[in-house]
Amino acid sequence: MANLDDFEAFEGDADDADASASNNGGDGDDGVEDDFETVDADPAGSDRGVGTVAVSQGLRIAEDSDDSCVRAYITAGNRSSIRIGKYLLVPYPDGERLFARIAGLEYAQEFHADDATEIHARRAMRQDGIDEADYKFLADLEALAVLYQDDADGELKRRMTDRVPKPQTVVREATDTGEIKTGLKIPDDGVFLGHLSVGGEKVRTSAEPPTIDYRLKDDYEDGDPLAFRHTLVAGGTGSGKTHTAKNLLRQFLAEDRTYRMDDGRSVRPAVVQFDPQDEYAQMHDDNEDLADADARRYEREGIAHGGHDDTIAFVPKVGDATYATDDHRAEQVEFTIPFSMVRSNEWLVAGGGLNDNQYNGLRLLLDRFFDQHGNGGTYQQFMTFLDDPALREELDEGGHVHEATFDAIHRRVRGFGNVFDQDARPITDQIERFVRPGGMTVVPTYHINDTRAAETVVLAVSSLLVDQKLSNDPLYDRIKRTPVVLGMDEAHNFLTDAESTQARRVIGKFTDAAKQGRKERLGLFLITQDPQDIADSVFKQINTTLVLNLGDEDAIKSVNIPANLESKVPYMEKGQMVVYSPDNSEPVELIGLSNCVTKHS
Repeated sequence: MANLDDFEAFEGDADDADASASNNGGDGDDGVEDDFETVDADPAGSDRGVGTVAVSQGLRIAEDSDDSCVRAYITAGNRSSIRIGKYLLVPYPDGERLFARIAGLEYAQEFHADDATEIHARRAMRQDGIDEADYKFLADLEALAVLYQDDADGELKRRMTDRVPKPQTVVREATDTGEIKTGLKIPDDGVFLGHLSVGGEKVRTSAEPPTIDYRLKDDYEDGDPLAFRHTLVAGGTGSGKTHTAKNLLRQFLAEDRTYRMDDGRSVRPAVVQFDPQDEYAQMHDDNEDLADADARRYEREGIAHGGHDDTIAFVPKVGDATYATDDHRAEQVEFTIPFSMVRSNEWLVAGGGLNDNQYNGLRLLLDRFFDQHGNGGTYQQFMTFLDDPALREELDEGGHVHEATFDAIHRRVRGFGNVFDQDARPITDQIERFVRPGGMTVVPTYHINDTRAAETVVLAVSSLLVDQKLSNDPLYDRIKRTPVVLGMDEAHNFLTDAESTQARRVIGKFTDAAKQGRKERLGLFLITQDPQDIADSVFKQINTTLVLNLGDEDAIKSVNIPANLESKVPYMEKGQMVVYSPDNSEPVELIGLSNCVTKHS
């Protein structure tokens, strides 16, 4: 058996043979020169692209994108800069261009040889570098669109990929803002989200600014503005979720942003944000760490920034809980939930344990109570009403509510004495201040230690907005006649799928709101670290999903983004995100602003 010394000796012989062949000027057989013409592999002049279209494994464009096969040979000098996800252009002879994304990269042998041998391995280990010319470097291209110039107006447009490029066509990197935006179907105007990126690096162009801004459609050209077709921001702890949400909400509050109502009026939107961590009222204040240069850049790019003066913290009065903070300078207004709001939303006191039979009994009891006391009836009066043994006996004997059902209802509706009818002005008396065109209303619940009480406040106020928006005969015209963006942080706590009657009623209400939101100018803005817990019927109505870093596999699967982007989510740094908004653009990676445009501590 040959030993290692034999291999080394053979390697030396092989090297000598190569040298001898070179000295003979031929192929090493007899010293006779070859008849083949010598061609310089590095022609004079600079390369015009990163490589050329290759046909070694076929060249095909098909209706089913999985059947398409477009590959590019990348020249040695360009290989170190090529990354999966980069955007490339392949021209056609008539001036049209195939816009494509790099979906895969592969090295292949340039010459027929077996490099998995001891000789080749030892030779490579003694070399200082790798001779790239010995290998083919191929990029698999995902054809996204064909770009063409419209004959009528000369505008650059896109269409589906319907033609195959020519072999050996020079492939170049897309560096023109217009070509990239058109290829990805990114609107020129709208609500700013961030800058286009690939692999965590911003895409650079030859324009000024060199970055590519990503915006959500905000007009009526292709349907209703995406603000009213609902947004989900999903991200784990430390992913920059709140930072991103604040920056986006601030764009909705830009002075020049208005939306057309059915009566023809153009009205600025009102933002109502429920805040479990006491962070969003800070949007009243400027970010003192924002440099002047950043502010000037935001102005050039049309990005709203700076504290929003019309920000009010509407603080729910719950029992003895006190709201004290020095984190912001926004005005604070106390309010309470009047028990009269339960008349149209009985599930507010149903709790999570009532079955359908008990729920129907509660409905009957509430109807009878409000018939006797009117809308001025209080929670304490309702409990006194239930304490009447004669009522229990009457309903049982009449076959309306069985005594066991009555007792179950009585137990379940206890414990809300710290929520309803507190020593503050009812929210229903403050609608004109609560919903303000161009105003930011924050409802903090951080100071409420009772989880059930906090959930009741959020569901009561959000239901008030939803009911008035969807009503054909609203009690509060201000809500009906104002575009509203309804923000709900930790949305999984309120809109989760569950078997209880209460949960089904809540989900049904918000599903209806999501379905009719575009028509009524009501946009849901949901923020969560557990997107898998959002009820499916609500999730299906979300048009725009912003996914930041998520570590949980179930959470990543639930957001339904394309597989090529799904795999990147666990590796995203703070502020990086994937945007999946089918009615706005192709799925893309973004990098949000490194600064919060308002105060954020």
